Amino acid sequence: MKNLLLILFGVALSGATFAQEQAGNGQEKIFSITASPAEQTHNGMNFSWATDTSIKDVVLEIARTDDSKWKRAVSATCSGIFCTTYDSVYSKTAKGGDFYENVKIYKYNASVGRLKKDTNYKYRIIANGDTSKIHYFKTGKGKEWSACIISDFHVYSPLYSRTQAAMEMINTVEEYDMPFEWILHLGDITAWGGSYSFWKNLYKEEPFIKYMWAGVNGNHDNMTRGYHRTTNEFFRDAAAYPHNGYGDEIGVCYWFKYGDALFIMLNNESMKSEEGLKEAQEWVRKVVAENPSKYKIVCEHYQWFYGESGKNSQYEHWYKLFDELGIDLALGANNHIYVSTHPLYADKVAEPGKGTVYIQTPSSDNERGVECDLEKPLEYNSDKIKFRWSEGGRTVGAMHMKVNRKKMTLTLLDRNGKVLDVTEVLPKK
Repeated sequence: MKNLLLILFGVALSGATFAQEQAGNGQEKIFSITASPAEQTHNGMNFSWATDTSIKDVVLEIARTDDSKWKRAVSATCSGIFCTTYDSVYSKTAKGGDFYENVKIYKYNASVGRLKKDTNYKYRIIANGDTSKIHYFKTGKGKEWSACIISDFHVYSPLYSRTQAAMEMINTVEEYDMPFEWILHLGDITAWGGSYSFWKNLYKEEPFIKYMWAGVNGNHDNMTRGYHRTTNEFFRDAAAYPHNGYGDEIGVCYWFKYGDALFIMLNNESMKSEEGLKEAQEWVRKVVAENPSKYKIVCEHYQWFYGESGKNSQYEHWYKLFDELGIDLALGANNHIYVSTHPLYADKVAEPGKGTVYIQTPSSDNERGVECDLEKPLEYNSDKIKFRWSEGGRTVGAMHMKVNRKKMTLTLLDRNGKVLDVTEVLPKK
């Protein structure tokens, strides 16, 4: 790791080294620590964290997990940017009381390069003698890898059971295939993205300590209580995603490569007008043209089809472009009803390896699912939709994704680990 490259988003950089193992005693002053993908995850990773205003300069330290004493660690001093994105937002305490969030923090974003491919790393933040808990990530693999896909757990401090249900569902996916390399979320991981206390508490959960996370901005992540304010800044400043998006979506819309797969992450909240949709589509076309990949995957929060009836939703806005660009897999969420399709091309079912497969995840909070009569015949698109699933109001589910050079395999699991649906996506012929 001698040639590790550290780029800080708008902050200063200077060298520093640490060799001694330190306990995680800085959790109150150093918090909201996450690892997110860099553009090229085989040798890079992005990091986000925050501190209270008593600390401004901190050290990010990275080592391989087999370096028990951190003797070969590489580290650098980072300066934070004063952040008030979440300050004075009307919110709820864990006990259900009304309050205004008091959030004046230093926010840090760092992008690290020149890491070793397919390698397990650990990292920690050190400041003023305090040390955060050790966190972990794994750099991208080339031939074969797996991930957990989850969405819609609507973290809400007065109802910790929502968080608990989603985290237990991730554990269930781990039991199905341990270990997977990273976690993909498809939005609405908070009830109100403007409530920083929700993010802060969420990032203490074990899956955020163990894995790299990538995700999209959901409508709930984009709002405050009562919709007093809506902005993509809440999602942007809660992590450190690649700055390769477009316009006002820098740090919100982004792309990255993991193994042979190109992931393109969209923000539905900026695509509600014809102008916004066109701008997003032009960006997707550009990203695909500049990044030839074996698999091309587009992710957004809103559903492709309404699970209750099968009626078109985002599908009708995107299928022609996906046909043009050869998109292999389109992932969505939001409807809280799982839907998977056959491969689709030219608005019809196509042979495997030709069209785009559309899948949307169920909810996972055991509290805000949607009742759906799965025995009732679909009113729309019954030829296109392969499978639907919901447990009603108390739904908990997630997917396991396995990728190799022959195919992508997506497996829907319920809370007990039962396999409900398996979808294979072949690369384009």
